[in-house]
Amino acid sequence: MDRIHTMELVRSYQVGELSRRDFLARVSTALGSAAAASVLLAACTPVTGPTEPVLLATQPAAARQSPSTPGALAATVSYPDGKGGTLSGYLARPAGDGKAPAVIVIQEWWGLNDNIKDIARRFAAEGFVALAPDLYHGQVVSEPNEARKLVMSLDMDAAVGEIQAAIDFLLRQQAVAGPKVGLTGFCMGGRLVLMTALVDDRLGAAVPWYGPPLTAEQAGQVKAPILGLYGEQDGGIPAASVREMQQGLDAAGIANDFVIYPGAQHAFFNDTRPSYQPQAAADAWQRTVAWFRKYLVG
Repeated sequence: MDRIHTMELVRSYQVGELSRRDFLARVSTALGSAAAASVLLAACTPVTGPTEPVLLATQPAAARQSPSTPGALAATVSYPDGKGGTLSGYLARPAGDGKAPAVIVIQEWWGLNDNIKDIARRFAAEGFVALAPDLYHGQVVSEPNEARKLVMSLDMDAAVGEIQAAIDFLLRQQAVAGPKVGLTGFCMGGRLVLMTALVDDRLGAAVPWYGPPLTAEQAGQVKAPILGLYGEQDGGIPAASVREMQQGLDAAGIANDFVIYPGAQHAFFNDTRPSYQPQAAADAWQRTVAWFRKYLVG
């Protein structure tokens, strides 16, 4: 894999020198993975202004969130990978001694950062045991070019295997009310949610946030009800491809609901990024919590 060549393809797509189809074809060849190419496309919003790199503004974690969330207990944990090794993640659960339904939270391409940990704690405050697996094994970045390198290096199938190891671990916890888990993720994580939903029947419900969609044929093979959350102005994910996935789910009789938020961009839920859309984010969060309560609690 030639990272420099791939990043040049990204630049060419963003400034309009490559069509979406040509970009996907060339990057799929460069990466050896159509799924990884789709994730990269979803994060590459075409630009119309200057082509120089633009650094996205961020806020220090302490300025936007407290170290802990009321009603939630959280810590970094280690667990077996199923192959004799060890994985790690961030586990958050409701305070108290009762049992609660479980949710796996999958990171964006930045890694297991403070934003994803905050989301895990928010789930705990809503009454879920939430685990965010560290798919980059300790690496966290904030600059887009570095994030692209990590995505290009990630073996998506192996990442699905690590998510399944996280499910194994979570279902063994005394605080978890099984027998199934919810799965949600953002951008790259949204695609991994859909890939996992194709192969693991321990999912009780799944919520991909602006994850590159499945084809209609693939969608008919998923093993859990799907709530899809997308932005109308997401330059990497055409609304037509989202509707195609929904049609595949409908044809297979799989419960689903899809929302495409008017005016919302890619990563509209991430409150550390300029793409954040408060109204869309608030509505999507309430839908997500309700979806998991419906299918995991009953």
